[in-house]
Amino acid sequence: MFDVEVARRAMVDSQIRVNDVTDHRLLSAFSTLPRELFVPKAEAATAYGERNVPLGSGRFLIKPRELAKLIQAADVQAGDLVLNIGAGRGYSAAVLSKLAETVVALEPDTGLRECAEKILALVHADNVVTIDGDLRAAVPEQGPFNVIFIDAGVSSVPQSWLDQLAEGGRLAVFERDGSAGKGVVYVRARGSVGRRVAFDASVPFLPGFEPARAFSFAG
Repeated sequence: MFDVEVARRAMVDSQIRVNDVTDHRLLSAFSTLPRELFVPKAEAATAYGERNVPLGSGRFLIKPRELAKLIQAADVQAGDLVLNIGAGRGYSAAVLSKLAETVVALEPDTGLRECAEKILALVHADNVVTIDGDLRAAVPEQGPFNVIFIDAGVSSVPQSWLDQLAEGGRLAVFERDGSAGKGVVYVRARGSVGRRVAFDASVPFLPGFEPARAFSFAG
């Protein structure tokens, strides 16, 4: 019989803690949240493995290591307003809710958003608000945000996202160039935005944010 408590401890000890994730609040969130609830039932037994779990609609719950390292790099503080772009079934929003004051979970896919609302209620993530909207435009009327978090790959970061960062705000995302990828953090300071690479990681693209296809003409 699959023991979720054992699997959860193993995930934290063998995938997260050993990969330089030291934030005790973050380790506690991963140790207590039932990750298996945030994936389709057929995937529940593999929810704690070192894999990207398919959620449907081309979306994934990314590996625990990559998710934990990017959240730590975002340096989420207790009073922060966080925007989670592409929230999927809500797992990242639930983790972020343990660290921040308020989380806005943006998800345009109706099925995923409705799942997120139900599961977030089950885990008592009462400081998460799920909303519908265009991922590229995000939600400027709700900002500016202290943290903008995207737990998927993009070929480039839209200017509209950077424009919604508060002073001192951080945007954490995975940028991909072909098969290579990196966890990246953008920081707004004194009116300009800087970029730093936090670690190497390649995760699935957020649908609609893949690189533009190059056209070639046969001679």
